[in-house]
Amino acid sequence: MTSARGTGPDTGIKSTDTLISILEVLQSRDGAGVTEIAEELDRSKSTVHSHLQSLRAHRCIRKDGTTYRLGLRFLSFGGHACNRTGLLEIVRPEVDGLVEETGETAQMVVEEHGRGIYVCQSRGAEAVRTDSHVGTEVGLHCTAVGKAILAHLPEDRVREIADRHGLPPRTDETVTDLDELFAALERVRERGYAIDDGERIPGIRCVAAPVRTDDGVIGALSVNGPTKRLEGEYFREKLPSLVGRAARVVEINATYA
Repeated sequence: MTSARGTGPDTGIKSTDTLISILEVLQSRDGAGVTEIAEELDRSKSTVHSHLQSLRAHRCIRKDGTTYRLGLRFLSFGGHACNRTGLLEIVRPEVDGLVEETGETAQMVVEEHGRGIYVCQSRGAEAVRTDSHVGTEVGLHCTAVGKAILAHLPEDRVREIADRHGLPPRTDETVTDLDELFAALERVRERGYAIDDGERIPGIRCVAAPVRTDDGVIGALSVNGPTKRLEGEYFREKLPSLVGRAARVVEINATYA
């Protein structure tokens, strides 16, 4: 039988992998019971229960009846990770400013382990709510922020990310061919911004600009909203100008911070 103390077969790296997998199940299902988790991970109930008790003891999860959910302690971990570079202090005024100017949703995304991570987000009163929030991970190939970042990474790094995560389709508009992706990234470099026209969420468009310093691309700023509001000259010219201007301010402040 496996225990959370590291005895039995589920020890070391394997035990850590199980622990992380349990947390991922709790996140994806917004809570789950022991049986559900054990069946999804093909692990014994005793193993899962032991890990859950350890996580509860460390205040990382909570229990509602027979359902376990992620605890708020992760906010402390995530907040520390976001604030450690001081980037949020620079980014938030620009994100809030974009929301004030557009009334839509604005965000800052950075790349970590080949995925896009939302580190700052703000919404206007009439903004369309999607599945994204601070801490959300997204594919880089199917988002404007992701393509804005990929366009300024070395080609071998882009290939490495594609090999690791693939180019899975999110909608009928998602680019799933590597050569097509490289062509799209070239267009991003030429015009200075990236767009997502329903490539991750049908009916949602997004414009993003890279944030670059002497150390390379550190992320991307973007604004997204419904196709019916983000169209024509506003989508192709005004919005890229607004997002690009905000990204330049972040670049300057990050460089001299």
